[in-house]
Amino acid sequence: MQIRGYVLRRLLYLVPSLLFISILSFSLIYIAPGDPAEILMTSPLGGADEKAVEEFRVKMGLDQPLHIQYYLWLEKAVHGDFGYSYMTNRLVLETIIDAFKNTLKLSALSLAIALIIAIPVGILAALKYNTISDDLSRFVSLIGVSIPNFWQAYLLILFFSVFLQWLPAAGIGEGGDIRHMILPALTMGTSSAAVIMRMMRSSMLEVMEMDYIRTARSKGLSELTVIMKHAMKNALIPVVTMIGLSIGFMLNGSMIVETIFGWPGIGRLVVESIYSRDYPMIQGSILFVAMVFVVANFLVDILYTWLNPRITYERNK
Repeated sequence: MQIRGYVLRRLLYLVPSLLFISILSFSLIYIAPGDPAEILMTSPLGGADEKAVEEFRVKMGLDQPLHIQYYLWLEKAVHGDFGYSYMTNRLVLETIIDAFKNTLKLSALSLAIALIIAIPVGILAALKYNTISDDLSRFVSLIGVSIPNFWQAYLLILFFSVFLQWLPAAGIGEGGDIRHMILPALTMGTSSAAVIMRMMRSSMLEVMEMDYIRTARSKGLSELTVIMKHAMKNALIPVVTMIGLSIGFMLNGSMIVETIFGWPGIGRLVVESIYSRDYPMIQGSILFVAMVFVVANFLVDILYTWLNPRITYERNK
């Protein structure tokens, strides 16, 4: 019952957050320079037909006051209708979902890479505290945190695509060939792994000094049992928060990584929509990205129940 009440409260908290994001994104877009009607109605030879521009404004509702435009847009958005793209005349939500499917595939592989690297290395660094292994893992993680994604992406392309010619440099390939996913997934996964690994190491070091770990050892339990059954589960509690943030960023799509590798995901869609002043697509993408992020963190909070049953969901009195 406590958990149910907590879940309901958190769901209610999501509503004002998403409402604020929708207002902010809608307002900022119209503050930006450039009139979409004039941009789209301008002929290749230059100049825009004023009549065509005005008809476009009326058709798209751009002739209405800003608050009226927002109300009409929000009313439709609540029902899943984000309108039509100015550039393709395709349903915005349909385009976003198609792009998000590609981002979801890339994010799943990126997260797998991050966890495969970060969890074992973080545990090993904590168990080998102040040894060469620990120093080496911290040095590598520092490099991973410090290197910008765009630079790492170009290095991977230069090495694996240009010099070795093992992997394609960009695109999605026919049928979603996994070879096209490896380089962007490595770029996103290794940068997340560096952060998660540092958190795992710090958390594991703290847990290994707890009294219940000493008690477990005094009972004659093997070191592997102590680490896997008693230490790691509790050490994962703060790490889950970092993983949740990483999942949110990955699912929202790294704009830089997807643009560099030509991956048709949500991040690249947002960039292209901004360049083309495709306002409905920008507004729908931003709201969709925000929903994914807050839902991912909401699920992480619920996961705390399994990791730490001592967490209470009652209101503080």
